Amino acid sequence: MNPADAAAAAVQAMQYAGVMINNDQVFEEDDLTDSSIPDIQKITKKNNVLPLWGNNSTMNLNPLVLENVVQCTYYKNYLSEATGFQQLSDECYYNVGHLEPWERGTRKTQGMTGMCGGVRGVGAGGVVSTAFCLMYKMFTMKLTRKQLVGMINSTQSVYLRGLGFMYVRFTQPPQDLWAWIEPYLDDDEEIDPRSGGGDKTTIGQLLRTMVTKLDWYGTLFPRIPVPIQKDIDQKFKDRAQAEEDIRERKRDERNREKEQKAMFSGEGPTTSKDERSRKRSHEGEDDEDVRRDEKHARRDEGKERHKCKHHLRHHHCRKHRTHCPRAPRSKASDSNSKDNREE
Repeated sequence: MNPADAAAAAVQAMQYAGVMINNDQVFEEDDLTDSSIPDIQKITKKNNVLPLWGNNSTMNLNPLVLENVVQCTYYKNYLSEATGFQQLSDECYYNVGHLEPWERGTRKTQGMTGMCGGVRGVGAGGVVSTAFCLMYKMFTMKLTRKQLVGMINSTQSVYLRGLGFMYVRFTQPPQDLWAWIEPYLDDDEEIDPRSGGGDKTTIGQLLRTMVTKLDWYGTLFPRIPVPIQKDIDQKFKDRAQAEEDIRERKRDERNREKEQKAMFSGEGPTTSKDERSRKRSHEGEDDEDVRRDEKHARRDEGKERHKCKHHLRHHHCRKHRTHCPRAPRSKASDSNSKDNREE
C-alpha cells in the first residue's frame, strides 16, 4: 500500500470513529425513518452523546476492580497516553482474548472466607484484565453513540463486540438495555468470555446472561431495578412464545404441503384431516365395544362352568383354571393299598 492509500485509509477509519479532523467533526446523521436501523442506534448530532447511568466516575465498577485498573502498569504507562478511539480498538483487536475482570490464575483467594473470597470481588485481587482496562479507558474518553454502535457491529473482532456490550451493561440506563440487546438475541457468532477458555457461547446467549444475572466472573454488574427486570423477563417469555408459535405454524404448513402432495399424486388420503380424525375416533369406539363384549362372554362362560371346592380354593393356580385335578391321596392310604396287594 502506497503512502497516499495508507493516509486515506487512516482518515476513513477516523471518520468512522467520529474523531476530530482539522477541528471539525466528521459526522453523518442517520435517516430517522429507516426501519432497518434500531431506533437506539440511529445517530444524530443531538443524541450522539451517550447518557450515563449510576456513578459518573467509577463506571459502576467494583471498588477492588477499579483500584486494580487505575494502579495497573498497563493502564498508567500506556493507556493513559492513548487519545483516540481507533488506537483503543486496535489494542482490543490484538490483545483482548477474554472478558473476565481478572487474568487467569492471578486472583488470590486462599484463606479468604465468606464475602471476602466469593464472586463479589471483595478481598484479595489479582492482575486485572486488558479488557477491563480498555473499557474503563473508553469510559474516561466518553464514548459516543457512533463509536459504541461501531463496536457492537464490528466484523473485525468478536471481543470488540463483547467489550461494547459490556460497556452498555455497565453504563447505560436500565430502561434502554432491552433496546440495545434485542436485535442481537439471535446472533450465533461464537465467543469465549472465560480467561483460559472453556466457556464458549454465542453473542445472543451472552446478552441473555448479562441482563438476567448479576455475577460476572468475579465481579458484579449494576443491579437492574425490579420493575425493569420483571419487564425484561416478561419480554423474554413473550419472545419464546412467539418463536414457539412460529415453529408450530411452520410445522402445520409442512404437514399441509405433504398432504396436498400425497393427494395430487394419488398415494395419500382423499379425505380431510377432520374426517380422518372422526373416523379414527369411531374405529376406537368399535374396538372398545368388541373388547367389552368378549370380556362379558368370558365372564358368563365362567359362571356356567362347574367348579369344585378344591378348584375354588386354588383359582389362582394356572393349571386349575380349566379343570379340577384329582384329589390328592394321603401317604397312609397309599401304604394300606400296597399291603392289600401283597396279601
